[in-house]
Amino acid sequence: MDNPQILERFGFEPDGIKTVDWIIMIIGIVMLFYICDLLCNKGLIPIIRKFTKKTTNKWDDILLNDASLKSVCRLIPGIILSLVLPFILKEESTIYILCLKLCKVYISIIGVSLLCHIFSSLYKISHESEKTKDHTLQGVFQMLKIIAIGVGAIIVVSILFDKNPSKLLAGLGASAAILMLVFKDSIMGLVAGVQLSANDMLRPGDWITMPKYEADGFVIDVTLTTVKVQNWDKTITTIPPYALVSDSFQNWRGMFCSGGRRIKRSILIDANSITFCEGKMKEEFIKKGFIKDDEERRVANLTLFREWLEKWLHEHPAVHKDMIILVRQLQPTQLGVPLELYFFSNNTAWIVYEHLQAEIFEYLFALLPEFGLRAFQSPAGSDFTK
Repeated sequence: MDNPQILERFGFEPDGIKTVDWIIMIIGIVMLFYICDLLCNKGLIPIIRKFTKKTTNKWDDILLNDASLKSVCRLIPGIILSLVLPFILKEESTIYILCLKLCKVYISIIGVSLLCHIFSSLYKISHESEKTKDHTLQGVFQMLKIIAIGVGAIIVVSILFDKNPSKLLAGLGASAAILMLVFKDSIMGLVAGVQLSANDMLRPGDWITMPKYEADGFVIDVTLTTVKVQNWDKTITTIPPYALVSDSFQNWRGMFCSGGRRIKRSILIDANSITFCEGKMKEEFIKKGFIKDDEERRVANLTLFREWLEKWLHEHPAVHKDMIILVRQLQPTQLGVPLELYFFSNNTAWIVYEHLQAEIFEYLFALLPEFGLRAFQSPAGSDFTK
């Protein structure tokens, strides 16, 4: 086969076709891409940027971001080239068919990339919205990206091999069991993510505890396949989303939202130090303000201590006044009489909470002798020495 026949087969007229024609065509295509890219980056994108900055809405700035706009700009040369190909090459030629396929593949890949950028922008918009920012939607958008990439891959394969996409989908349907096995974690993660979001069970920033996975800390990320929890020791625990639905976990969000953090702790009173408040003890208690002068009932020092303590908690500035404040006696044991304090601090911060709890109980231990009471503890070596 001579050169004219070869050129004719690839779509060129045999007369007057030289190597320079190939070079001109390639240069023209490159120039087409360059001019389109230049016009979009120097003209279209700045115009859109100025328009979005003038608006008061934030969603248009997020949706029309640089990544999305550049993907749109990359689509334009591919579309233009596919439209001008019939004017350059013969439609029945091999080179035309090959170039058209490459254009379609290029457009499909950039189109999928654009969709992924749009899904990322939509997730960011939902994350910054007051109505949806507390919902775990990241897994949903990740699944949409996977679906877009899968559909894009099917379209690319159908273009390259001249197959109908519906037939490829039918073939994939026959192997659904294998696909479900491969994407088992993703599918279960998507279902779990929808359940977690619909039932408002988990939000990024929640403090959760899940002993089964040794998780005790704040949720820092919720994805399609993992939930990341930063523990108090700064280690990271990853939990499958479906485990949070199938197993139980404790979410401390309600405590933070209520504005109060519970303190529930007991002190053990030595039963031998409990006595009636009479005589000299009563006179001292009247001077200290623990008992009224006209008190006629026969009352124990532990009763006075319990009543005074409950009143003192009601007046404490760091105790939440709108929540339960209770001082109660529990079942006596061989270790003494437990006196339990049940109340809430009005600050949920961990350090402030621990400081308040320690301060109150240190004060109570120091105050016990004022009421003629003693805290119980097992004998130590110093006790025997005395």
